[in-house]
Amino acid sequence: MKTEMITHLGTPDLNIAGFQLWVHGRQFPDSEDYDDVNWLRVTAHVGASGADVWVSGSIMQVNDILEIQRKCDALCKGDLTDISIQPLEPGLELHLHKADGLGHYNLKILITPNHLEQEHSFFFEIDQSYFIQIIRQCNDLINKYPVLYGDIKNFVTTDPG
Repeated sequence: MKTEMITHLGTPDLNIAGFQLWVHGRQFPDSEDYDDVNWLRVTAHVGASGADVWVSGSIMQVNDILEIQRKCDALCKGDLTDISIQPLEPGLELHLHKADGLGHYNLKILITPNHLEQEHSFFFEIDQSYFIQIIRQCNDLINKYPVLYGDIKNFVTTDPG
């Protein structure tokens, strides 16, 4: 199942250790509402040691991708040692914690297709060399799906505040 699904989906838009994320587009591309226009349709997968968990749907916003990019940039600069990404929808969370002074980090991913009946957590050890790739992949996604700000008449791609 995993190999067939990944072959079908192609190259992930974001790939961190055993976590892959594919972005299929905006959930409501023609919406004139800020809260709706930034939702993304995604497929997320985490796999390790014989376990594979998949979740699909509108569970992330472009803002979440921007948050990953900004926080990983802060990790690179040494401004942060821990980050948590918790989208509004409960199907996916990412947590990074600095493990030591040598650039090693613990990555914890919580993923579930059914938050009322299931919990799945995965743990990976990564090092700081991952951050450049994560930032690049997030930048690519943000360029493809910029965060849209503003009122229903005038969306802009930069934060006016």
